Order: sequence, then structure tokens, then C-alpha cells
Amino acid sequence: MKIEKKIVGYEVVSRKPEEKTGTPGQESKARENSADVIMMQPLLKRPTELEGSTYRIRTPLSEHALYVTINDIMVNGKRRPFEIFINSKNMENFAWIVALTRILSAVFRHGGDATFLVEELRSVFDPRGGYFKPGGKYMPSLVAEIGECIENHLMKIGIIKPPEVSRELADKREKAQSSGILGAEQCPKCGQLAVARLDGCDTCLECGYSKCG
Repeated sequence: MKIEKKIVGYEVVSRKPEEKTGTPGQESKARENSADVIMMQPLLKRPTELEGSTYRIRTPLSEHALYVTINDIMVNGKRRPFEIFINSKNMENFAWIVALTRILSAVFRHGGDATFLVEELRSVFDPRGGYFKPGGKYMPSLVAEIGECIENHLMKIGIIKPPEVSRELADKREKAQSSGILGAEQCPKCGQLAVARLDGCDTCLECGYSKCG
């Protein structure tokens, strides 16, 4: 190669010994083959205004209620959760609640299926023990109740269908209520303290699980 112009400057470019030269196309292909690239769904952009709902959670763990706000975004003509905020006068759990809301909101904004969050949160058990909600339903932890709150919201906007109660389970609930039988043991399937002895068999009055099959 003949240099016809006057050289006015130069730059030394170092190259590591292990690097191999090649054409741009070959180098690009090598980078692609060097690792499996997992592409995440793009983040949804936040509009200026969002519609949402606020839910109040009262627990015997604190004299102050928690207020859970879930804002939705329209995607392909359907509402889906975009962000979540949890506020309370009780500052005892402030740090982990802020962390939880940021993680949940990040999952929502990726635009994928977020229904798995419900089961993950509802399976969290407080080592100090759970509590009973008004009406007698057992909650294993405050995190589990936040998960139930998200589940109710997803049902409200049509992402999750309400669970259907079979005629058999409805009859068992009615029989237990008329006989004054209350669940005292924890169900290994749904975690509720709703297992009662009916017709010689342990049956969960919440989800219908039975040791007798």
C-alpha cells in the first residue's frame, strides 16, 4: 500500500496476544457464538397519567393499616399492572416494603406474565406466626396478604379468573358450617388453617384438598 499524503500524526494501538484478527463479520459472529444471549422484553414506558385502585389492609400486627395502590397501563386494549405502591404510618417495615414495591414494579414493567408473583408471595410464612383476617381467613404473613391483594386486583382487571367452587366443596363447607366444625389444621396445599374432619377424612374447606383423595 502506497502512502501518497504527508503523515501528520500517528497512534499506537495495542492488541492482546490472545486476540485474533479477522474480518468484522467473523468477529461479530464469534461474539454471538461465545455466549447464549437472553433477550428480556422491553420495558413499558410510563404515560403521564395512569388509572389504578387502592386497597386497605388491616392486620393485628399493627394498629396502622397498609394502603396498597396498583396502577394499570393499557396494552393491546387490555389493562395490566404497571406499578405498585405500599404506604403506612407504621415505619417498622419501611425498608423491605420499599424494596418489595420496586421489585414488583420492575416485574410489571417488563410486560410479561406477572401472575406467578401471587403464588410466590402467598407462600411466604412469617416465623413469628400468621394471623386471622376479619371473617376467619388465615394469613401466614403480611407478605402473603400483599400477594392476595395483587391476586384480587388481577381478578378485577380480568387477568386471573376467580376460582370456581365445585358443588362437592360447597356442600362440604355448608356441612361444616351447619355442624359448627371449624378448620384447625394447616392445609399442606394452600397453607390455610382450614382443614376439618368430615366423614372420617381431613378436608380443607378453602381449596378442597383431602387426604382421602
